[in-house]
Amino acid sequence: YEDLLSRFTEMCREILGENLTGVYLHGSAAMGCFQPQLSDLDLLVIVNTDVPDGMKAEFMEHVVCFNEEGPGKGIELSLVKREFCETFVYPTPFELHFSEAHLEWYKRNPQEYVEKMRGTDKDLAAHFMITRKFGVCLWGAKKEDVFGEVPAEAYRDSILYDVENAGEDILTNPLYVTLNLCRVLGYLREGLVLSKKSGGEWGLIHLPEEFHA
Repeated sequence: YEDLLSRFTEMCREILGENLTGVYLHGSAAMGCFQPQLSDLDLLVIVNTDVPDGMKAEFMEHVVCFNEEGPGKGIELSLVKREFCETFVYPTPFELHFSEAHLEWYKRNPQEYVEKMRGTDKDLAAHFMITRKFGVCLWGAKKEDVFGEVPAEAYRDSILYDVENAGEDILTNPLYVTLNLCRVLGYLREGLVLSKKSGGEWGLIHLPEEFHA
């Protein structure tokens, strides 16, 4: 997906112009455990100031097209102002968000989507932590100059929020949830920031053998 990421980055530069701080890849593609059929491409698009709705609308038209070319779970991205990255705010405000889960809403009413898809997101604490440690700068300012320290309590709350429905979700997505729970436990016990793959490997070492399968 290098070509797709290159074209996506160029699109960001063309539409956002001088307002663009940088484009950053995080998640499994940055952590060495990407699976084309099961993964998504996780991206952070960081800007200096507010983005007008008209610019967001043009941006989203391209995002949806790129999503069709993406891996099994498509593209997940958040557009965030730099000020909330450098001096971390929790929950973190975002200008725009997209994932496969929101595709139908966008297709049904693009204007409403652009106007209302903004707010705060607890997941961004985890995304910023992963970006600081493993992320790839596709274009723009160095990640060390953009993403400030994420407080431990914010990261902890973020990853616990991500698994709060694990008891139900594990019935329909056992692979993802099992590995994610191992990743969370690795942080709670040892302060480790892990991918799902390395979380599963940690679980094989530290959890009872009866659960290994």
